[in-house]
Amino acid sequence: MTNVLVIGAGPAGVLAALRAADLGARTTLVARAEFGGMAANDGPVPVRALAHASRLMREARQLGQYGVTVGEPVLDYPRLLARVREVVGEVRAHSSLRQQIDAMGVTVHQQAGVAGFADEHTIETQSGLRLQADKIIICTGGVSRRLPIPGFDLTSTHSDAWSLTSVPPSMLIVGAGATGVQVASIFNAFGTRVQLFEAGPRILSTEDEAVSAAAAAAFRASGMVVRENFGAIESFETTPTGVRMIFSKDNQRDSAEAALVVVAVGWAAATGGLNLAAAGVELNGRKFVNVDEYLQTSAPHIFAAGDVTGRLMLVPQAVQGGYVAATNAVLGPTLPLRTKSAQPAVSRSRSMPRPASRKQRPMQRTIS
Repeated sequence: MTNVLVIGAGPAGVLAALRAADLGARTTLVARAEFGGMAANDGPVPVRALAHASRLMREARQLGQYGVTVGEPVLDYPRLLARVREVVGEVRAHSSLRQQIDAMGVTVHQQAGVAGFADEHTIETQSGLRLQADKIIICTGGVSRRLPIPGFDLTSTHSDAWSLTSVPPSMLIVGAGATGVQVASIFNAFGTRVQLFEAGPRILSTEDEAVSAAAAAAFRASGMVVRENFGAIESFETTPTGVRMIFSKDNQRDSAEAALVVVAVGWAAATGGLNLAAAGVELNGRKFVNVDEYLQTSAPHIFAAGDVTGRLMLVPQAVQGGYVAATNAVLGPTLPLRTKSAQPAVSRSRSMPRPASRKQRPMQRTIS
């Protein structure tokens, strides 16, 4: 039987697997799709490639101000998507973390599909895998939050936006946090007529007010429509050319429409299909996996880290969480989150330290 089984191969899961293996545990890592999770395949890596292209488009339009005469830049979107795939592939192929995972002897199952608990110590995947482990770490990440609004199925997520085969003529984006603003900025540079809607008083509400104001002003100067405090959404409906959003404020109804509507109003735990009840794992009031300061769930042998816990959902915090969860899974709940000692090994050096032999750390005394 595996000592430690990690579900999810994003930053939290990869670091958890590395840490568990470094402590001498026989470790298995199960990935629903590709190694690297959302960060490598649907997050920072592809987004930054698209953002770089949008920045080049904006800069090309400014060349005339510096005496450089060129024609209007023309975007070949299929070629850009091919380049994005190349970048993602290069990151996968040259991932130092994957090299460390292999060097540590971690068993990796990619493209396993959604994993679910069959019982407290057993998971089954869509691909037919059935795996058992003494300790299990849930690192399945998050998904775009859905809204209980009529017609919501007509909308798209940021992931759908990245996988478009052509640049839409118009786009309506609901939610002006970091994700929504990224989508708006990129497609605005590509020539899409963008309308950005934010229910709160300002876009980028987690940033300083001066930053929010500067970003909103720059977007409006570029031709983007930015609507803050727009009210409440009533429904979405189809139109001959796309989707219409019906909303109201102060008893006044209004509407806006575009070829594509992207909703980016938050992040929810990716627990669908996990069958957590079979393992005795409870969710908190926000529907994220409930964990204590040691990232231990309501089932003592199961831990969780990363976005699935609903804590600060950024890569550095996911990495730290994976390290803490694995440490506590192997050694027992001794290391609380957010202590100075809870620093991932990969942040101290370019490679993981060589693990001691299993004879030096007999696992029957740490995994039971």
